[in-house]
Amino acid sequence: GSLLKHASQKLKGDKEVVIEAVRQKGRALKNAARELQSDKDVVMEAVRQDGSLLKHASQKLKGDKEVVIEAVRQKGRALKNAARELQSDKDVVMEAVRQDGSLLKHA
Repeated sequence: GSLLKHASQKLKGDKEVVIEAVRQKGRALKNAARELQSDKDVVMEAVRQDGSLLKHASQKLKGDKEVVIEAVRQKGRALKNAARELQSDKDVVMEAVRQDGSLLKHA
């Protein structure tokens, strides 16, 4: 996973390589090509392991309710990296609070 940072730009843009790296270590998302940080499959794989990795997702995916719910389900504090409209979404906030009850200050 962490070896992705040493891979060529071509491989950082190869979805199959990046998904495998992210499965090994979610943090590999931050070393993926920008277009794969906008790929829902890749980002979902990362946030399932560590919700805080939502911060490395594209703005579009930070506004994707399914992605954000998955992230806050794993780590409630990921709510702070969600798009503003999802920080006010009852379903998203409820999921985040279930994971970490101190999060109402971000809602």
